[in-house]
Amino acid sequence: MRVLVLHSHPVESSYGNALYRQTLESLKAAGHEVDDCNLYAEDFDPVLSRRDRLIYHDYPENTELVKGYVDRLKAAEGLVIVTPVWNFGFPAILKGYFDRVWLPGVSFELVDGKVESRLRHIRKLGAVLTYGATPFRAFVAGNPPKKIVKRVLRAQINPVRPVTFLAHYDMNNCTDQTRAAFLGRVKAAMERF
Repeated sequence: MRVLVLHSHPVESSYGNALYRQTLESLKAAGHEVDDCNLYAEDFDPVLSRRDRLIYHDYPENTELVKGYVDRLKAAEGLVIVTPVWNFGFPAILKGYFDRVWLPGVSFELVDGKVESRLRHIRKLGAVLTYGATPFRAFVAGNPPKKIVKRVLRAQINPVRPVTFLAHYDMNNCTDQTRAAFLGRVKAAMERF
């Protein structure tokens, strides 16, 4: 299976990058073809410009500036997001990816006023997230990233399939042991993906 791995952490020596590398290695070890999409390394421009917004609904013109990313999304059979959670949301570069690449005609289409998915070719969805917050604080805040992955993206891809959702909470108080244990969970989950 061809798996698109989206990564949005700017620090190469970080734990987030260790999770990203483990995700790539485990998916490859499981026999998947991996499309490594490191948004920072690729200098992805997350800004939805005025021009982008003016042609937002005009497919295929709306894809001109992000065609390579659109082609990669269309070729994917699996999608895994590896990202930190900042202020109970995705980093701006990842949010910008969804705004600029998941366009009308690419990820959805309006048919008689109803949204129809164009991502049914993606059979599996996964996420590897790190939070500074505890699980309780994330819950009290509504845990928007978890809802985006398990509800919004899942609905666009395939609402009846399970999602592999892995989160290391309370990174502000993590230890070598909690990081190693979570890295092990990521390895096992991605080898089963």
